[in-house]
Amino acid sequence: MRSLTERVRRESGGSADCERLLATGDRDELAGVLTEPGRPLWARELAAFRLGLAGDRRAFESLVLLLNHRDPPRCASAAHALARLGDPRTARAAAALATNELRVAYALHPVRLLTALRAPESVPALITTLERRLRPHDPYRRVALACVEGLGALGDARARRVLGEALAHPALAEAAVHALARIPQRQPRE
Repeated sequence: MRSLTERVRRESGGSADCERLLATGDRDELAGVLTEPGRPLWARELAAFRLGLAGDRRAFESLVLLLNHRDPPRCASAAHALARLGDPRTARAAAALATNELRVAYALHPVRLLTALRAPESVPALITTLERRLRPHDPYRRVALACVEGLGALGDARARRVLGEALAHPALAEAAVHALARIPQRQPRE
């Protein structure tokens, strides 16, 4: 919240409107900011973030749009709020963003959010995203590394194959070793 507050204060030029949105406890006022015409992005972001932290699902659509924003701090604040929102649509939206090849440059925060959510969609989406990042000369190594780390944190045996493939990539090998070590070994059949 502190970094978001500092950033929106800068973006707003220290406006009284910004201070009011930071101080208000009125969720209806915050929700109104999301739909009011002419509101600047910083105001919409602040309102959505505060509503998300409060568990108010009116923030969902705005937070998903911010999760896919070109500005990493906006993505990070949206992911933080979405992780606390408790909306059942969040994992599906994060999976769609993480696996969208047209938006892969912005997939880092959706990937991290999927790991934090530990939802049924998390492992399949991280596997799909990582498989695509294992192509030669793929420029999205940070996304691939987040997938490897996320799959390790989730500890799901379905990730074993793709993590084994990640071992062949020097930038991912060490993380893949650690991720594989976190996946429970198969039990021998009796």
